[in-house]
Amino acid sequence: MLELRNVTAGYSRAPVLHDVSITVPTGRAVAMTGHNGAGKTTLLRAAVGLLPPQRGQILLDGEDVTRLPPNKRVRRGIGYVPQGQLCFGQMTTLENLQLVDTSQSAIDAVLDMFPALRDLLTRPAGLLSGGQRQQLSIARTLLTKPRMLILDEPTEGIQPNVVTEIERVISELTQRGDMSVLLVEQHVGFALRTTDRYYVLESGRVAASGDGGDGAIDTVRDAMAV
Repeated sequence: MLELRNVTAGYSRAPVLHDVSITVPTGRAVAMTGHNGAGKTTLLRAAVGLLPPQRGQILLDGEDVTRLPPNKRVRRGIGYVPQGQLCFGQMTTLENLQLVDTSQSAIDAVLDMFPALRDLLTRPAGLLSGGQRQQLSIARTLLTKPRMLILDEPTEGIQPNVVTEIERVISELTQRGDMSVLLVEQHVGFALRTTDRYYVLESGRVAASGDGGDGAIDTVRDAMAV
């Protein structure tokens, strides 16, 4: 579904990513982990079109989207949940959702995934907890009906019960077989439980990769310890 081929990207003339190649298969979940400053968010910004690569290609479902702007990538099926539980704080939870889709059936579908939001529809989003805002951010992105969902540190600063809910939703989405997920996450246990494959990014390069699952935790931690 998503492929980065030999991508070099950065800011001004300073590359952050160096010849990075990753693949997210259709209907599968892939984790990207690594220390702060390893280049994970830069990789996501390149994937969604916010940062043009200096070299390399980005393909979505086989189509070269390297030069497409973010809005056209969204129309082709990329959904991006950036770091920071972003929302429109003065608007209610429901209004945040209706910005994307006013269809009640579509809103009901995402509320079924995050039932805790049903009791918060009239509350200003700025008064929600961090975990509630994160659920809202993911729900709002799902209203765009993405085929490729990209999540940047979704568990950062989130209470454990909400982390469990996010893990459940990711598993449900990929089990359907029609959505792929790229998860950037420093919580190694969560990342590997939730995904089928992992990449470890170190200093802008892929330092390790392999199949996910709990058995990969030691391998990932060893790669991150270098």
